[in-house]
Amino acid sequence: MNNMWTEKNNALQKQFEFKNFMEAFAFMTQVAMIAEKMDHHPSWANVYNKVTITLSTHDAGDVVTQKDHDLAAAIDKIQQ
Repeated sequence: MNNMWTEKNNALQKQFEFKNFMEAFAFMTQVAMIAEKMDHHPSWANVYNKVTITLSTHDAGDVVTQKDHDLAAAIDKIQQ
């Protein structure tokens, strides 16, 4: 698992890996609640036990902003 967010193509990206699909889906549910509260929503993909999250700020022209760094930090707290 990649432990750090990487910045490329004007986005932050990180892949998370879990024991199984249910753990991955539970994680996505937690991220969804945080994202809704922050009014900043990720682009993501899920394949079985892996979740890839990509963050950029669409209304700023699809670039990385403080909103993305704040959401990334909030997502990382879920993993602790």
